[in-house]
Amino acid sequence: MFSSVCSAAIRGMEVIPVQVEADVSNGLPMFSMVGYVNSQVKETQDRVRTALHNKGLGLPAKRITVNLAPGDVRKEGTGYDLPVALAILTALGRIPPKSLDGVLVAGELGLDGKIKGVWGILLIVHKARDAGYHTCIVPRENEREGRLIEGIRVVGVEDLQEAVDHLVRLAAQRDPDQEEGWCASGSAEPETDTDLEMSDFDDPDFDELDFSDIRGQEGAVRATLIAAAGMHNLLYIGSPGSGKSMLAQRIPGILPPMTREERLEITEIYSVAGLLPKEHPVVSQRPFRSPHHTISPQALAGGGRSPRPGEITLAHGGVLFMDEFPEFSRRSLEILRQPLEEKCIHLSRVQGNYTFPAGCVLVAAMNPCACGYYPDLDRCRCTSAQVKRYLGKISGPLLDRLDLCVETREPTYEQIAGGQAAASSAWLRAQVVQVQKIQQERYAGEKIRFNSQLDGSSVAGYCPMTREAGQWMERIYTGLRLSPRSYHKILKVSRTIADLEGEELITDEHIREAFGYRVMEQKYL
Repeated sequence: MFSSVCSAAIRGMEVIPVQVEADVSNGLPMFSMVGYVNSQVKETQDRVRTALHNKGLGLPAKRITVNLAPGDVRKEGTGYDLPVALAILTALGRIPPKSLDGVLVAGELGLDGKIKGVWGILLIVHKARDAGYHTCIVPRENEREGRLIEGIRVVGVEDLQEAVDHLVRLAAQRDPDQEEGWCASGSAEPETDTDLEMSDFDDPDFDELDFSDIRGQEGAVRATLIAAAGMHNLLYIGSPGSGKSMLAQRIPGILPPMTREERLEITEIYSVAGLLPKEHPVVSQRPFRSPHHTISPQALAGGGRSPRPGEITLAHGGVLFMDEFPEFSRRSLEILRQPLEEKCIHLSRVQGNYTFPAGCVLVAAMNPCACGYYPDLDRCRCTSAQVKRYLGKISGPLLDRLDLCVETREPTYEQIAGGQAAASSAWLRAQVVQVQKIQQERYAGEKIRFNSQLDGSSVAGYCPMTREAGQWMERIYTGLRLSPRSYHKILKVSRTIADLEGEELITDEHIREAFGYRVMEQKYL
């Protein structure tokens, strides 16, 4: 007898429907699996056979063939265990044939028949709803995660028998006349909690880190405010202990709260990466990722035989902080160039092409030399050649993609002991929220959301300047022989500064301040 159960394969951030087909026929007893499966999926047959035996649902001495279609998509992971088991039981006549219509199934089986959680359930449920499925059967530990998607029923089950019982009841609800002859254990149907997903999306408390803890960094705080308001990439340069990390760690606290759609999008990324906590499977605060400088290019960009999200993608919607910037490998740094421009990263493998979102703010921090104290010649012991070699680790094209560069200076004793504190994170966040609201209204109907996303063709339309500002830009561009990208960066930062001041036209003062954040890069680099 033949049967088919719907499941899914995850390729990057894409979900591909998979039909798990099972055929049980007379012949030499055997269990074979086909359909471009890797060794991990082939182990499914041993887990399924043992689980069925331990649940009292042993397999007869027949020829069992399982096919995972389509055959040109590589199948990986352990999420096919449960659909394979249910497909076989349906083919054996132990589950009503029509009970799995419109149902998508995913889950790993233990040898005792218990169902274990798998990664990517949120994305699978989301795509199942869009494809028209009415129910998803998932592991109980993934149930809370799956119910974040509205408009589809998600049933969490703890063991194989519970899954079978649910399908028997489902068939009886559709056709009461068929209830007789099918045996369910009589366990209660899993309760549904329609308010579950709503409580998971409650607004979280903001991080305890506050900008008011910072002393003596007024210029750096101002640059940070501009970067957050326009979602611009930012580079801190300063000696060790001058507060670069403190500034970066507080940036997520001044970014606007995420919308429900943003939280769902970022939570799907973390679901695919297998990083969602079981007790609260929602990313409620904007991500802050701070990889060590020894990270490999594959871990930063995403990779592997079947690519998974890397640090760039895990920081989507938040901040990617790269401390000790020049200490990262050259390959890792150069990987950043394309994602910083396109806000997504494209990976090519033998199995196909993968695209991951990468809409994060890059915040980098570095010392001006290997010892960290240049240009203070009283403490710096580096030679000119050593300073040049250290700073030369960052290529010009990569540096050109950083909108702002600001120096962090060591605070004086007076500033540390009793100096005026920086503005609070709450005040800075209110400024950022107001400026981003202006940008949303300005770019309504466009694919652009923030000033940093303006391209060369739209800068002219959205960055009108006064006559004096235009003259300033002409002198800067001609005198310093700026690249077109640098020219556009200055204008985009000027646009954000003007928004902070509540002005529509960009003035020469806005241009001067924006240009000042690029003079610093020329001072050191």
